[in-house]
Amino acid sequence: MILTVTPNPALDLTWHVDALTPGATHRMGPGAARAGGKGLNVARVLHATGHEVLALATAGGASGDALRADLEASGVPNRVLPVAGATRRSVAIVDDRSGETTILNEFGAALSPDEAASLAANAERLAASADAVAICGSLPPGFGPETLGELVGRLVATGTPVVVDTSGPGILAAARAGAHALKPNRDELEAATGHADPVTGARELIDLGARLVVVSLGADGLVVVGRTGPPVRARLPRPLHGNATGAGDAAVAAIAVALADGGGAPDREPDLGAALARRIELARRATAWSASAVLMPVAGELSPEHAAIEREVLVEPIDPSAASTGPAPIAHFDEDPR
Repeated sequence: MILTVTPNPALDLTWHVDALTPGATHRMGPGAARAGGKGLNVARVLHATGHEVLALATAGGASGDALRADLEASGVPNRVLPVAGATRRSVAIVDDRSGETTILNEFGAALSPDEAASLAANAERLAASADAVAICGSLPPGFGPETLGELVGRLVATGTPVVVDTSGPGILAAARAGAHALKPNRDELEAATGHADPVTGARELIDLGARLVVVSLGADGLVVVGRTGPPVRARLPRPLHGNATGAGDAAVAAIAVALADGGGAPDREPDLGAALARRIELARRATAWSASAVLMPVAGELSPEHAAIEREVLVEPIDPSAASTGPAPIAHFDEDPR
């Protein structure tokens, strides 16, 4: 079983308009509401691909009731903890003429000390029977980088493989706690480490304590850097156009599967960095699932063609002396920051 933890879930609201004109009044059809947040998107992908998963999140207020109802309707096994603050909302306006999406993300309501402790305790308890844990998304007030780092450290100490997808000080805290894998995008990595080169930035996170770093590069594919051996870059040979919401989450799902398959017993440490073959396999799967998500209208879904797309992925070692990550962009999408 793979446990996903979403400290700051959101009720995703999406509307389509014929053309979005700033400052104008628009008429549109009914919108769609969906339980969202990175960890829940990861759980949806895992559930859809036949992997046993349990999604842990919080919910509060009327928006939290809607999130809980949609999550139940999705069929994804879940444990939702009640909190006092209303679940945040994320609003997406899709311009059907241009294909561009404008996203407005609310900040999450603060968790009380008791609520934060309950979330961490439940994550630790449920992780005891998990083959891997994915902790994803932004951190709400009250559940900050220090709390995240402490949780990751406790999970790592039990031998449970952990992948973390967050940003800012949180990703540094997860690295120092020895997370088995981190999945920043290029901008998040640069903001956290100060390095524009993804390989250099990833190596700084590894120096802090992370064991594997997967950097998603949007239009340029992704890079996988481990503690030993050469980093690798994966990309598609053809451009893709679509909805980037959830692309990074699909990559995290692929990483979580790789960690779970590597073995999660307390006396056995998954070692994705030591074997180049496994690193290539991970890069290929994560790239294919990320690209497949781009082809779908909503986050948490993969194109039925994801297996065929995986066979197209090109993976190549990166020359350690090279300063860049390779050729010009080959796919046209960027990750949604939710």
